[in-house]
Amino acid sequence: MINHYNIAQRSLLDSIKLFNPITTIRNPVLFITECCLIVMVVLTIKPDLFGSTTLTKEINLIISLILLLTILFSNLAESLARNYAKALVDSLRIVHGDIEVKRVLDNGLIEYIFTSQLNKNDIIKVEEGDLIPIDGEVIDGVATVDESAITGESSPVLKEPSTDTSSSVTGGTRILTDWLLIKITSEQGQSYLDQMVNIAEGIGRQKTPGEIRLNTLVITSTILSLCLVTILITVFNYLKIKIEISFWIALLIALIPTTISGLINSIRIAGFDRMNKLNVLAMSEQTLEIASNLNIIYLDKTGTITFGNRIATEFISLGANSIIDVAKAAYMSSYYDQTPEGKSILALSRRYGIEDGIKEMKVIPHEFNSHIRMSGIDLENGEILRKGASDAIKKMVISKNGKIWENTDQVVESISIQGGTPLLISKNNEIIGLIHLKDIIKTSLKERFKELHNTGIKTIMCTGDNNLTAKVITKEAGIDEYIAQAKPQDKILLIRENQAKGLIVGMIGDGTNDAPALAQADIGLAMNSGTIAAKEASNLIDLDSNPAKIIDIIKTGKQLIITRTSLTMFSFTSNIAKCIIILPAIIPFKEFQILNILNLTSNISMIISVLALNALLIPSLMPVALNGIKIKNLTHKYLVLQNLIIFGMGGLIAPFVSIKLIVILVERFIK
Repeated sequence: MINHYNIAQRSLLDSIKLFNPITTIRNPVLFITECCLIVMVVLTIKPDLFGSTTLTKEINLIISLILLLTILFSNLAESLARNYAKALVDSLRIVHGDIEVKRVLDNGLIEYIFTSQLNKNDIIKVEEGDLIPIDGEVIDGVATVDESAITGESSPVLKEPSTDTSSSVTGGTRILTDWLLIKITSEQGQSYLDQMVNIAEGIGRQKTPGEIRLNTLVITSTILSLCLVTILITVFNYLKIKIEISFWIALLIALIPTTISGLINSIRIAGFDRMNKLNVLAMSEQTLEIASNLNIIYLDKTGTITFGNRIATEFISLGANSIIDVAKAAYMSSYYDQTPEGKSILALSRRYGIEDGIKEMKVIPHEFNSHIRMSGIDLENGEILRKGASDAIKKMVISKNGKIWENTDQVVESISIQGGTPLLISKNNEIIGLIHLKDIIKTSLKERFKELHNTGIKTIMCTGDNNLTAKVITKEAGIDEYIAQAKPQDKILLIRENQAKGLIVGMIGDGTNDAPALAQADIGLAMNSGTIAAKEASNLIDLDSNPAKIIDIIKTGKQLIITRTSLTMFSFTSNIAKCIIILPAIIPFKEFQILNILNLTSNISMIISVLALNALLIPSLMPVALNGIKIKNLTHKYLVLQNLIIFGMGGLIAPFVSIKLIVILVERFIK
């Protein structure tokens, strides 16, 4: 659980530590504000340092305190965002410090070492109750793994070697049953969770293009503001018009973009934090900005759109044979089939009341062979049971002058049209029925892909399957288009063609054959259930293995962009309003009194009120920066423009209302 009190306490301490000028100099706006604070502290001690003055020590002290709060609020906004992100990541990281693990040596012996001593390509043995310390790949054994601490999914996951969907394991998960031999695939500190922690902590972080543009804007406007105030001071000194140095400081602080400068890091960290809450590991922060502009998404089928393992969904009897006869034959012919398909046939058979009884029999098992494409069993009573591909079983039965029912081909074709895989079952050279295998589509995809379609983003499924199967899956999943019988190199070519047109392309996959396309795409989203190669080639990994989550990633990216641009607009338009309000108090010309829209009479209260609002805007907008601007309708074409207008107008109007209220309070306090 995240302790909010501890986070607030830690953030307050961190914000005080950030007063260090060596740290502050990296943020030009805060550095200038801190320099102004130092000048005001000196003037508080010695008000006449720059000549005679009408300002008292008390007024200078109030201005100093307001500047101090401005810096403190800016630091606090960044510290809160950073500490919340760290707390969330730390809650995901289960392995704290070194734990003892069993490393398997070349001679087969086991030595006990600590996690910190493990190297990439080491082999470890994990048994029931053990934590998996680092990301790896299963090379031997079969076990169930609890991934709930990482994915939030309570159902245990079966892990075994040599399968795309279940051979990779993530550090921090726990073995529930049996044992596994795991080959370590990550260097120390380079696991998926480590990379997420490093980004959250800002280790070795590079600014995104959007941040670079915003920083350039902030620095440029700050330099221009500094130059403008310097020129005004020079002109007024030349004209021998005395203006208090405190007033010039107030004008400079009102001009420079302190609001967005204080919130920029909070917006960035909070955006990344929202990705973590989605259970998505982002290997770089730039992916968020890219995702917000996606035009086209290619998706793998097996293991991505579908669960990846074909599952037995129904038995169909032929001729005079009953469903029970077919279920029993399917069970016995699949008893020694350890593939996911074979296990699903056994599970379906048990629904028909078929019980284990083969162990007591003398049988001859026939394992699946890729050449004959069938498997089965010879019973001690002389029965011969086989199951396999429809053409292989038919060929065998015909060669032995067996019986094939007239509607066999019709039923086979019917299953194929539905996108399923028909397996024929034969008993003593008679085809008695079929098994309907189906690659099950992941839940809720159709509704989510429809939402994606409405945003104008095209989805295309690329699969090695035949045209008929691809067409059925595409329709069921609600995907726009499909490309059948696609090879890995075809996917890369398609992505490159679209990128050459200036489109932002995404790729979602889970297999080793998807890795090149995932690496080529602007956004590569890998399923956590996929292979190590796929995950290493991607810049996003979905721990829940849900391809429809891409729309949540897009929303998060758009939310980050809209929040940043809207608050930037608010910051600059509020600066315009603050300058309009403060100029009549600083420049003693009648022509400037036309700007005194609020009809304020006290120059001192006017300046204090503007500075006070400048400081208060940061904590006032902090919830918006941390939570992001809510996006209700992702299909709205003018979503960014709408928010820019709202926040732009808000930045112009809010200061006039707020400062009028603050002036009333300040004047009462001064009196």
